[in-house]
Amino acid sequence: MLRRVLAWPFAPQRRTLTVLLIILVAAVFIATGTGFWLLYRIAYIVAMGIPVALILAWLNTRALEVQVERRTLRGQVGQEAEELIEVRNLSYIPKMWVELEDPSDLPGHQSRRAVVIPSRGLRSWVVSTTLQRRGLFDWGPLRVRGGDPFGIFYTERDYGVRQQILVYPRVVDLPRFQTPPASLPGEGRFRRRTHYITPNASGIRDWAPGDPLSRIHWRSTAHTGELMVKTFELDPTSDIWVIADMEGAIQAGEGDESTEEYTVTVAASVAQRYIAANRSVGLISFGEDYTVVEAERGQQQLSRILESLAVAKASGEAPLGNLLIEEQRRFGRHTTLVLVTASTDSSWLSPLQSLVQRGVRASVVLIDPSTFGGEGSPLVLYGELTASDILTYVVAQGDDLSYALSSTAVGAEAWQT
Repeated sequence: MLRRVLAWPFAPQRRTLTVLLIILVAAVFIATGTGFWLLYRIAYIVAMGIPVALILAWLNTRALEVQVERRTLRGQVGQEAEELIEVRNLSYIPKMWVELEDPSDLPGHQSRRAVVIPSRGLRSWVVSTTLQRRGLFDWGPLRVRGGDPFGIFYTERDYGVRQQILVYPRVVDLPRFQTPPASLPGEGRFRRRTHYITPNASGIRDWAPGDPLSRIHWRSTAHTGELMVKTFELDPTSDIWVIADMEGAIQAGEGDESTEEYTVTVAASVAQRYIAANRSVGLISFGEDYTVVEAERGQQQLSRILESLAVAKASGEAPLGNLLIEEQRRFGRHTTLVLVTASTDSSWLSPLQSLVQRGVRASVVLIDPSTFGGEGSPLVLYGELTASDILTYVVAQGDDLSYALSSTAVGAEAWQT
């Protein structure tokens, strides 16, 4: 689909055109008064050159076939986003002085290029952009700008439509991150059928298209003469709820080196760790929007969580304590909470302790705002959490998250150095 935009039917480069018009008027005026033949020649050349330049600028953006294939519409920080741009000249007139640009607010995106397209020729290239920041960004439409060799006029045309690319937050492997186990009575708090393969086989049913061979129960198949497959129930494991504190007043730092980005990265990394372990994971955050992603398993659940965190903004007004009180009905005896916060205010400790007394298990990741140029230190809060027997990690600016989130001893040693 082509969408054409002309800033003006033939948008002039005002400074160049102004100079030429001044030369033209001056040459005509002086030549008329003096009869000097050279000034007449100059006036003729300028008067003829302006419309010729206008026609050349107009021709440079006509009879073009432009295709843009944006191969990456979802990606993750650190990955490469690619787009293929093809420009074909459908006319027998070569296209000179053609500039193409795919405008985008994606950080680090540079796609401007000047090309010469021969008669009936084709130019194509791939633009790769390293994804540097999470968020939702615009791409396009592709802008083609043609001019004349004298730099007097230019024309612009837009090809294609605007698209968006969603960039997931950075995720770090946390192989040694631990949370306290929830209190699961007996074999588990529930029995529920699931399409996942678990150690808990609960029965058999008729085979259906799409069932893998590994689920076939051969003894029952031989007995009935029909293919039978095993059914399963969920493992007796607790739900993991990741709570990302996106209150605006507690944040410090800027850009990638901010408590906001560290909070998002930690929350995404924790979610990935437990979903990879086939655990049921949910997310709660209250920033620019109030977000609740109900606890589920599987890669689709990880995608939902990463999508929510990709667009999360730390502009919320609700303190973490209010959030815990409001959502306490979601957390039972068989729930494990992972709180990620840069708050040094201990007002949310009481609601958390209340949940722990009811049987909820909890881990806390404290992002130290003082290392990001903010005020306050989590030292007192860290002591109160550990005194309450709540597993606590501390993350400072520049920390290796895989190491900082591997043992509470790391946080304890940090206060001694």
